[in-house]
Amino acid sequence: MSDPAVTRDPVGDLRRIAFLLERTLESSYRVKAFRTAAAALAALPADDVALLATTGGLRGIKGIGDRTALVVEQSVGGSEPDYLRDLEATAAGPLADLSGGGEELRAALRGDLHLHSDWSDGGSPIDEMARTAAELGHEYAALTDHSPRLTVAGGLTPARLRRQLDVVRELGEGLAPFRLLTGIEVDILSDGGLDQQPDLLAELAVVVASVHSELRMPADAMTRRMIAAITNPHTDVLGHCTGRYVVDRQFLSGRFSGQTRSGKARPESQFDAERVFAACAEHGVAVEVNSRPERLDPPRRLIRLAVEAGCLFSIDTDAHAPGQLDWQPLGCARAAECGVPAGRVVNTWPLDDLLAWTADHAHRPRGFVSAG
Repeated sequence: MSDPAVTRDPVGDLRRIAFLLERTLESSYRVKAFRTAAAALAALPADDVALLATTGGLRGIKGIGDRTALVVEQSVGGSEPDYLRDLEATAAGPLADLSGGGEELRAALRGDLHLHSDWSDGGSPIDEMARTAAELGHEYAALTDHSPRLTVAGGLTPARLRRQLDVVRELGEGLAPFRLLTGIEVDILSDGGLDQQPDLLAELAVVVASVHSELRMPADAMTRRMIAAITNPHTDVLGHCTGRYVVDRQFLSGRFSGQTRSGKARPESQFDAERVFAACAEHGVAVEVNSRPERLDPPRRLIRLAVEAGCLFSIDTDAHAPGQLDWQPLGCARAAECGVPAGRVVNTWPLDDLLAWTADHAHRPRGFVSAG
């Protein structure tokens, strides 16, 4: 039953539903319905929303359908919406077992250095991604949309990236004390070059370099390709180094919802991991522990090898939607299991230390550990 004395935020309830759907990899079409409705309501005065909810007028608002209208009506009436209550019961639980050090590692994280917006292949605007990161307790996050060559993902041309830098700067004041950092996930080209203008890369706070093409390249060639990118002075983080998929998105959505579906894997790229991680350690490039549940990259044996090599690490979500920013526990559990020291995880560092490292990481000695 509703309680007139209870005040709920219908926009917040719609955003929470979208967050939980994204967290469990539900279809982007379903998520979009709730985010669109939240945006439509946020543009209206609260009194107008209440009046529309009590008079049945919500369905006349563009962007609001039957399901989202029912959520708003129940929320305005003081009740937790039925749909939200069901999701809280089924989709809000722990995604990983954080015993054995994962909980401490997650608590030590201050930010996320790999996330995407709707400027490339993400599903939400920059401000929504940043606001959610702040709500999760992050002190900072790096916006790392794709580079030009990845046209299928809406990669940013130099001109579009320059416009994005202006947008990030304009958003900055309104997000304080949270800091949204400029960045990019730059494609590693077949010859090891980076897919963006060097002068632009030099302007960015964080550069994640990843292989997205020719994943079946022979091991020797792939090793040379990766080391060339690692030795590039602009590279800060080596992203999802094997390129693997443990299962596909449809399978994972079924797993989260309790349904059984088949799933296909994508094998790891082949390269000399000892040489690659030695180069990362020598040049101060962090090895990413990618938390996406369909990637979980690198595999545990390679994380352990990178620990032995003395590498730095970055535990990131590679989020393409706000709810996916809550995936870091998956990476933390694996990193802790493999003995990754918190002091070598760059996104446990205070922001000033992190920015000092990205500005000058190529000159860091092997084994550098932040004092923070």
